[in-house]
Amino acid sequence: MTARGPRTLVVRLDSAGDVLLAGPAVRAAAAGSSHLALLCGPHGEEAGWMLPGVDEVLVHDAAWVGLDPAPVTPRDLRALLDALARRRFDRALVLASYHQSPLPAALLLKWAGVPWVGADSEHYPGSLLDLRHTRDPHAHEARAGLDLAEAAGFALPPGDDGRLRTLPPPDTTPLTGTEPYLVVHPGAAVGARSWTPDRAARAVAALDRAGHRVIVTGGPAEKELTAAVAGDRALDLGGRTGLTELAGVLAGARAVIVGNTGPAHLAAAVGTPVVSLFAPVVPAERWAPHGVPHVLLGRPHAPCAGTRARDCPVPGHPCLDSVTDEEVLHAVASLLTGAAAPAAGRPPFPEVTA
Repeated sequence: MTARGPRTLVVRLDSAGDVLLAGPAVRAAAAGSSHLALLCGPHGEEAGWMLPGVDEVLVHDAAWVGLDPAPVTPRDLRALLDALARRRFDRALVLASYHQSPLPAALLLKWAGVPWVGADSEHYPGSLLDLRHTRDPHAHEARAGLDLAEAAGFALPPGDDGRLRTLPPPDTTPLTGTEPYLVVHPGAAVGARSWTPDRAARAVAALDRAGHRVIVTGGPAEKELTAAVAGDRALDLGGRTGLTELAGVLAGARAVIVGNTGPAHLAAAVGTPVVSLFAPVVPAERWAPHGVPHVLLGRPHAPCAGTRARDCPVPGHPCLDSVTDEEVLHAVASLLTGAAAPAAGRPPFPEVTA
C-alpha cells in the first residue's frame, strides 16, 4: 500500500448486469483507494464506465466465463499480464457468481505481480488467494460482492446505502416524449429468462388497454423482436439506445417490466421499480432486482427450477408464459401506488420488495 491508499483492481468478467451488481463493492473499494480500476469482459465495458468510483476500465474476453467463451489465446493473455503489471496494483478483489471459480483470474493476477488478491472460493486456492472468503450461501449477488470488499477492509463511504447506482444518465425525453410511460423490455441474453414474443406482445396490448403508455426497448440485435412486441400499441425504441441511453429511458419510466437480465439491474441502478419476470432457473434470492420496489412474477416451482438452463427445457415455457395479464396489471398497479403485493389467484414467488 502507498501512503495515499492502495491502487486497487476489482475484477468482474461477466455481462453488463453482473458489472452493475458489482457497483456497491466497487464504491467501497474506491472509497479506500487512491486509484480504482475495473477489469471486465467486453459485454461489461459500457456498464463499467457508468459505475461511480471507477477511474479506469480494462477489458479482457476471458476464456472461463460467458455464454460463448473465447478461446485461450497466449497473445491475449500476455497482453493482459503486461497491462496489469504496468499498473502496479497493490491489491485486487475477484468477484464471481456463486457457481463460478475466481481461481483462473487469481492465477493471472499473481502472475502479473499483484501482491494481494481476495475472493470468495469454495475450492482450495493454494497460494493464489491472500483472502479466501466464504460467502453467505443466500446472499444476493450485490450483497455478496460488498461482503467480500468489507472483509478486505474496505467500507462504503458515509451516507452510501449500498444500493445499485450509476452516474447520472442522460436526458432521453427526445426519444421518449414527456408523457408518463412504462417500459417493457422483452429480450434477454438467455432465452429461458424472458417471455416468448407473442406473450410479451399480449402483455403490451393489455397494458395499453388499461390506459398505460408503453415503450418497448431492446438492443440493436433485437429490433425485429421489439417491433413485433410493440406492434401499433407502443413506442418501439429497439436498437435506438446504447446502455447509457437505455439508463435514461429506464430512469424516466414509472416502472419497468423485464426478465432476469441486465436491464432489470440497470432499472434498479437508476431507481425505477421493476416487475420482474423471474424464471426460476437461477435463485431469485441472489438475482432479483436489488434495492428498489419490485414484484416477482413467475412460477418458482416449475420443472426448470435450479437448472441454470439457457433455453427453456419445458414445452410452452410455463414458468413465465403462464403469467396472466391480470397478474401483470396488478403488479404494475401495486408498484405505482406503493403497495406492492402478489397478484390474486395462483401465488407467484413470495413477495420481495426493497
